[in-house]
Amino acid sequence: MITAIREVRRARRLTLEEVAARCAPPTTAQTIGRLETGTRTVSVAWLNRIAAALEVEAADLVRLPDRPDIAVAAILDDGRVVAPHRAATVVPPRAEPELVAITVTVGVGDYRAGDSIWCRRVPPERFAAAVNRDILVPAGAGGFVFGRLLAAGHDALQLLPPGGSARMVTTPRPAWIAVAERLVRNL
Repeated sequence: MITAIREVRRARRLTLEEVAARCAPPTTAQTIGRLETGTRTVSVAWLNRIAAALEVEAADLVRLPDRPDIAVAAILDDGRVVAPHRAATVVPPRAEPELVAITVTVGVGDYRAGDSIWCRRVPPERFAAAVNRDILVPAGAGGFVFGRLLAAGHDALQLLPPGGSARMVTTPRPAWIAVAERLVRNL
């Protein structure tokens, strides 16, 4: 079985040690490295453990012949562009039930017209982990608030909308928020 464990781990900016510690039960960095490189066979049980540690679906770690991975042609590193030392691919995003998108029609703050912002819905118990991240908040009557989460209190959220002159907004604590996790920008 060909896996994308290394690519997903690197995309999540995790070390072998961090993934090993997140596994239940914890394992060693050496074991994760062997599973990544294929020097140890990846069983379904291992695939599920690593997927849980990386907070992805097990299917995201398996390379299937009909799944269109994109070849990495170059690496931009510290102002220089170099060819990768080994063949590498990136997996294009796939739709998931908890994902929602925001389309930008007029540029504001860091966002440009034509951008798509992919956000992952999270329940109230995970709101605190979204502090200092851009979030989408349902605000009743079909409306929304979008901005940087400054504080997640027991009954309200404080956000700073994008743009330099925006004022802080306080909104009642909703049943869910959606945390921005991917910016798609056409060049």
